[in-house]
Amino acid sequence: MNILLAMIPAFFWGTTYAVTKFTLPDWPPILLGALRALPAGLLLLLVKPSLPKKGEWQVLFILGTVNIATFFGLIFVMAQTLPSTISGVGMVSVPVFAMLYQWLVNKKRPSWVQTLSGLALVLFAFFLFSPGTISLNPIGLGAMLAAIMCIVAGSGITKALGSRIHWWTILTWQLILGGAVLGLVSGVHASFEPQVYQSVVANFSTQNLIGLLWVVGLNTALSYGMYVWLLQRMSVVDFTFGGIANPIAGILCGMVLLGESFTQTQYALMMGMIVMSLVPQTIQAAKHHRLQKLSETWFLIKTIEIESGLRF
Repeated sequence: MNILLAMIPAFFWGTTYAVTKFTLPDWPPILLGALRALPAGLLLLLVKPSLPKKGEWQVLFILGTVNIATFFGLIFVMAQTLPSTISGVGMVSVPVFAMLYQWLVNKKRPSWVQTLSGLALVLFAFFLFSPGTISLNPIGLGAMLAAIMCIVAGSGITKALGSRIHWWTILTWQLILGGAVLGLVSGVHASFEPQVYQSVVANFSTQNLIGLLWVVGLNTALSYGMYVWLLQRMSVVDFTFGGIANPIAGILCGMVLLGESFTQTQYALMMGMIVMSLVPQTIQAAKHHRLQKLSETWFLIKTIEIESGLRF
């Protein structure tokens, strides 16, 4: 059930790329990151006020800088430099990096199923992102790789904090602190390129407003709320495998909003990546279901034995 819930924020996150390119074209990525994070954090603070304790500010600032400020900035660079479909599908590679992180940092070796699925994912990604297959902006690809590392590192920190700090405080203040960092950086950027920000203000439209409401409300306030809540109830690797909805949203929104289309081979590679991201979780769920059935059968047999002993 948690995996299905994890697909909800993943789906909304997958719409970020197409929605941004469709409703907020040419906006500075730093400004978009600040506008996405800070209002959502303040909204959540208004819904349920919380204040970190004295010893919690530093780690929340680090989390906000990695998980929000850096990640949001990179996401909007991807949104403006890569096709939305490719951005969504590319983020399916997160489980591979999550497994490597868990192995190297937490000494938790992945299962053979996760390892084989991860290798297959890498192979499909290699062919999909190969220059001979599709022409992609190297800046966007670099941003994608960095964003994936931010997800893995940020998720690890978030999960570690779950036993020390209430999840709502983590959610609210990482958005506020990360948004504040982006706001300061955006202010510095505006001092060097004021014409870009002047153009944003002068040409602000209803379409821009709809895009901001979508990004702030659904993609951030709702989705990050579910994200932090779910991380306290499932592993980081399991959560990332639940991100299957991300590429699906990217593909659909890219087709509907931007008219993106690819060759049959490219779509086949995308589907291959999506399927490989599902395999470990599917096998684990099947094992869990089988063990549950065996446990129920054993309990039924023992109950019959006890009742038989009482009767005879």
